Formats: sequence, C-alpha cells, structure tokens
Amino acid sequence: MNKYIIHIKFFLLIFLVIFLYGFASQRSATKKTSDINVIFSNGENLFISYETVNKLLIQSLGGAKNQSKENINLNDVEMFMQNSQMIENAEIFQTLNGELGALISQRTPILRVANGLESYYYDDQGLKMPLSNNFSARVPITTSEIKKENCVDIICLAKKIKNDDFLRKQIIGIQQVEGKNPKQFELKTREGEQIIIFGDLKRMESKIKNLKIFYKKVMLDGSLNNYKTINLKFNNQVVCTKK
Repeated sequence: MNKYIIHIKFFLLIFLVIFLYGFASQRSATKKTSDINVIFSNGENLFISYETVNKLLIQSLGGAKNQSKENINLNDVEMFMQNSQMIENAEIFQTLNGELGALISQRTPILRVANGLESYYYDDQGLKMPLSNNFSARVPITTSEIKKENCVDIICLAKKIKNDDFLRKQIIGIQQVEGKNPKQFELKTREGEQIIIFGDLKRMESKIKNLKIFYKKVMLDGSLNNYKTINLKFNNQVVCTKK
C-alpha cells in the first residue's frame, strides 16, 4: 500500500511541476513590455541618441511598446534597427520582468566628405553614414568629389589613418589629386600645416614608415615649420620643399 502511495505522490509532484511551468510560461508570454533599456557597446560619443533608438524600437513594435512578449519577434526588431544608417549592429533581448533591451553598436566614421555638393561620413566598412546632430567625429576631411568607382582607395587610406595612432593625430585632410588619376592623394597635416604628397597606395607601408622617420628627425631639431611640402612618392626617400 505504501508503495502505491509513493507512486501516486510522485506522479502528483510531476503533474504539479508541469502545471506550474505551463502557468509561468503562459504568464510570461502574455506579460507586456514595460521599459526599454538601451546599451551602447562602443563608447559614449553618441552619433545616435538614446531617444532616437527608443523611437526606432517603438516604431519596430508598431508604434506601441506595451505589447505582450509572445507578439514580439526579436529577429524582426533587430533587422529593423540595423536598417538605420547610424547602427552597425543591434542585439535585441527581453528580460524576465518584461523589459526590452537593445545592445547597440554604432557605425565608426573614418572620413568626412564635405565638397559643397553633399556632406556625409564614410564608415570603416566603406558605407555612407549621415552626419549627426549629437556628435562630430574627429576624422580627416576631404573636399574631393568621391565617385563610386574610385572610392575604394580613399577609404582604404582613411582606414589606415584611423587605425594608426601617429597618423590619426597628425592628418586632418585627404585630397584626391585632380586630373586623370583620382588614385593620387595629398594629405594635410595638423602640426606644421604641410601638404604631404602621398601619391597612390603602392608601397603604402614603406611611405608611412619613411614619414614617421622624417617626423622623428624634424621634431628633434625643431625644423618642421620650415617645410611646405613633404613628398613620399620617391622610393626610400622623403623629398621636401621649404617655405
């Protein structure tokens, strides 16, 4: 008899666990989202504001954030968010207490185009990115008219400058040389205001190495301001003209 009682208690316990799990799942599914928690994963220099992200999230939910969890498709929300030209990646999640969370990665600008016709950034993926009312990126500026068929090289050069500590501090402008070959570049410097005649991207690493050696020398003897142009187009040498 005791054996049957034990079995009955065991099955009752299993039934109770299944019932409670189902009840909790149903309650969780019908629970409505109450708050939206936005987290930026790459710094505090916000090109897109918390308020704008909140508005985008609400738009992705059909205009109302108070929706039951079972009606929210997180993948659809993520795809909607990533259509923003300011957002590189969005991870959307829900907490047990009904909060909707968004982990946002902003796009990283590497070059600003301001040529009188239009003004925008290029990001490190080579995609156009609009200017922001919240923050201005400290990146090189070009006034050249960038055409789709010849934008690869200038983006490559801008990315190299962004990722090099010395170049990032010193280079404030990139210009395509006017003429038949748009792949020839000149750089404008911050300190000394020289024009660096860079040429094309062939031997780019060697040119940058020579430039750093040159700067190390002129910084030591204090002669940087004596020069007007710094020409890196010649192999294994730096040719300068004086002011």
